[in-house]
Amino acid sequence: MTARRYRLRRAAPLLGLLLTVAACSGGPDTDGGPAQATPAPSGSVAAVCDKQPAGPAAAPAGAVVVDPAVPGDLAAKTRSAGPGTTFWLKPGKHILGDDKYDQVSPKDGNVYVGAPGAVLDGRKINQYAFTGHAANVKINYLTVQGFAAPHDEGVVNHDSGDGWVIEHSTIQDNDGAGLMAGARQQVRGNCLRRNGQYGMNAYSGSTPITALVVEGNEIAGNNTGDWEAKIEGCGCSGGIKFWDVNGADVRGNWVHDNHGTGLWADTNNNDFLIEGNLVENNDSAALIYEISYNAIIRDNTIRKNNWVDGRRYADKSDNFPTSAIYISESGGEPRVKARTAKIEISRNYLENNWSGITLWENADRFCNSPANTSSGDCTRLVPSVKECAAPAITGGALRSDCRWKTQHVDIHDNKFVLDPAVVGCQASCGRMGLLSNFGTYPDWSPYRGDDVQESITFKQDNRWHDNSYAGPWTFIAHSADRVLEIGEWEGAPYSQDSGSTFTAQGGG
Repeated sequence: MTARRYRLRRAAPLLGLLLTVAACSGGPDTDGGPAQATPAPSGSVAAVCDKQPAGPAAAPAGAVVVDPAVPGDLAAKTRSAGPGTTFWLKPGKHILGDDKYDQVSPKDGNVYVGAPGAVLDGRKINQYAFTGHAANVKINYLTVQGFAAPHDEGVVNHDSGDGWVIEHSTIQDNDGAGLMAGARQQVRGNCLRRNGQYGMNAYSGSTPITALVVEGNEIAGNNTGDWEAKIEGCGCSGGIKFWDVNGADVRGNWVHDNHGTGLWADTNNNDFLIEGNLVENNDSAALIYEISYNAIIRDNTIRKNNWVDGRRYADKSDNFPTSAIYISESGGEPRVKARTAKIEISRNYLENNWSGITLWENADRFCNSPANTSSGDCTRLVPSVKECAAPAITGGALRSDCRWKTQHVDIHDNKFVLDPAVVGCQASCGRMGLLSNFGTYPDWSPYRGDDVQESITFKQDNRWHDNSYAGPWTFIAHSADRVLEIGEWEGAPYSQDSGSTFTAQGGG
């Protein structure tokens, strides 16, 4: 888990049942200016909570019928049936038993289908709903609620089994994470809401998750436990958290009103496509991409995010540009295989967020540094943490490869709209950031001084260009105390936002 900031210390519809986000469409302006992102129409979001399609009213052929009048019937019939069995849960409230470890342990290929009104309820007694390492399990048309998973654990697919498919289900009002993830998991058309820590925690320990699909879901109101307040700097909350995921498509979701970050990729993620989502009204950033690699972030509508965190920083007179999209020690790396060799942020529409996009690199954070809060993790370019130590780290390939670098970030053809009266801020909002801190720690670090500040600002191929701005935008470059007006940002030595347009008034 990682602290987010320095402290010196194309979306396809799902079988016609979902309305996905058609967030932005890029195309040239009639005046020959940059391509413009346009806001999503209000009716085009994945508003699936309380609007789920009904499951089958009768048991599918060959299915085992599960009776809600019999406590523990689902778990018992799962134990007695073989792999590949389909279970149909009759209408009503299904319970598992009175022990906290009463749970369902599927077998490979099992299918769980809810009838209209079928609910699996943990009653805040049971910790987990579906556990174990079975592969290719399917859960459809089922509500799962009221489970008391511990911190950092999850309710559905607790042990991150591979190949699970969760569709048209509601996972709500649980502690911990409503859903965990395994390789090749597909999460489509679900309502993930009001869970205590995360809607989904895509984490599977020592085995990276591959080929994850998250499409057409409504992800809302999660982190009811307010974990960032309980554990300062834990980085352990939000709509979805991704850890060490190698290949993910995150498309057409409505991510809103989470008490923290909307979508957060943290620690050695790679090869993400984040496309066509509507992300709004989250207390913290809409999207954080942290110590990770190679991503395409396009055609999203992002609005009214980070108001809570932004005000908190402003009240402390902290000048850090708290942003809607926060790229932290992450960048393009051609040696890490992916569909792109950069982070490309394009054709997005960002309206009335606290600030815009921040590219940040902590000079003191690198593999084997005590300042790396993802302790025990090294970059994808160095196999062992122990290699990143003095004196070897002071020269050669290790000096470069022991760092997660914010590099090769291409920000273009986005529209940024800010009306300070809507946001409720005059001075510290409406910013872009390209910066680092002055390196000081540890004493054997080869990155002390302004080396990283100079690199992220001038040497690591980070570019804004061909964007459109409406409203009073300012820019922070090199260090947090260097606030630039438009002309300074466009001029030497920064030379940013060539081909971009600026208008003074905010508005759609």
